[in-house]
Amino acid sequence: MGIYRFDVFRTPNIGVFLKANEEFILVPRGLAKTKEEKLKDYLRVESVRVDIAGTRLLGPLVCMNNRGIVLPRTAEDDEVRILREGTGLVVERLPSKYNCVGNLVVANDKGALASDMLGPEDLAFLKDVLDVPIERATIASYRHVGSVVFANDKAALIHPSASEEEVELVKEVLKVEVEPATVNGGVPFVSSGILANSKGVVVGSLTTPIELMIMSRLFGL
Repeated sequence: MGIYRFDVFRTPNIGVFLKANEEFILVPRGLAKTKEEKLKDYLRVESVRVDIAGTRLLGPLVCMNNRGIVLPRTAEDDEVRILREGTGLVVERLPSKYNCVGNLVVANDKGALASDMLGPEDLAFLKDVLDVPIERATIASYRHVGSVVFANDKAALIHPSASEEEVELVKEVLKVEVEPATVNGGVPFVSSGILANSKGVVVGSLTTPIELMIMSRLFGL
């Protein structure tokens, strides 16, 4: 298991374009094949090429753990089919007016946190697809909790301005160790610059040595 600096489409914001779990990485159409192969090797996963709602912005639009994938209502039928066939997971569209599901929800296989913008019916839907307990929250005054918390089943990064109470909430719900951090040289929206599973960590190319040290310690590298 290692940690690797990476960029896609000439940007360090890898979490904007990619999504990964233990078995798969979702990559947008148009990503260079050489990049795709490196990512597969780093995380030891299979890849599925797909756009969501006709865009490359997989990170903000997709919420995924190892049990299910939630897409925005604007996802196309072909995209849903590709994901179902490519991963074998439950794949459903959230019937909500909010499209950026990945920015609104953070999940692992132990729990999930959702934006307080989502209602009880949305939470019930997410709980069913992801098959985990779910709670609503804000983090560091941000309602888009999926953008300010990144988590897998080992650990979580959280916005550096999160309160102690918010850190404890993430620990309690996701059942992992949590540490305030930034990515790509000080960016607090941590999900924009990292991919990680139990087999590897990939971070944006502007990630600093101090940020790398925090992530290496937290994810047990």
